[in-house]
Amino acid sequence: MNDDFMDLVPPHRTYINFLINKGTIEHYAVSMETQRSWITLIAENKAAVERLLKKSPLYKFWTYEIDELFVLDGQHYRLPEVNPN
Repeated sequence: MNDDFMDLVPPHRTYINFLINKGTIEHYAVSMETQRSWITLIAENKAAVERLLKKSPLYKFWTYEIDELFVLDGQHYRLPEVNPN
């Protein structure tokens, strides 16, 4: 990660936060160890995903794959546990 990359991190985070607040991105995770990231987003198709990714200031540094998910499940997608008062 050079200075050119690091200078683009704040505007990239602004863009990611915008998409999270808009409800387009559900999950965003970055591993500093492997320098990989995972983004789960809601879009019409792979072309729409690509259009969103291209708007990131960090796009020129990326190599990526787009996979359509069949199932995404976890605690955050479940109804809250009922606790009587």
